[in-house]
Amino acid sequence: MKTLKELIIERSFKKTDTPSIPLSSGKMSCFYFNMKKVTYYPAGIILIGEAIHNKIMELGLAPVAVGGETMGADPVAVATSFTSQLKGNPIEAFSIRKEPKKHGMKLQIEGNVREGDPVIILDDVVTTGSSTIRAINVARDHGLNILAAIVLVDRCEENGMQNIAATGVPAYSIFTVDDFI
Repeated sequence: MKTLKELIIERSFKKTDTPSIPLSSGKMSCFYFNMKKVTYYPAGIILIGEAIHNKIMELGLAPVAVGGETMGADPVAVATSFTSQLKGNPIEAFSIRKEPKKHGMKLQIEGNVREGDPVIILDDVVTTGSSTIRAINVARDHGLNILAAIVLVDRCEENGMQNIAATGVPAYSIFTVDDFI
């Protein structure tokens, strides 16, 4: 089986000689990570679950659940939850909607988390950190105890990890762009 880094290079990473790839921030870049090509791939799911679960164990964290803003964090959270169950250390997954549902229970957070639960916020890629920070803010508004934020790839542009850390949440990455360029 290929490593997670090899899968990201093969399936997700794009690089150009000039800044010609538009980012969600509106800026142009020479590189891009389309992580859905790995986070929704069977081998990628296994490797991501292992990588995030290992990072949680390495950091000595004990979350009840992991999750983040839909849709970047969803497959990462489910992969981590699945791996944790296989390892005998079950960690639930949750998803944060950008807006609360307009019907039913009108929830913004889906999953089995309650006020006071220790959680980790996940994301697939960080540039500015805005989606991770939105997830942190929603989780805080719902009374969750945020232990850390873990992302698969830090693009090392626009101070994303520093912006996340400025919220008071320790931020960690599995990879940085330097692992790919």
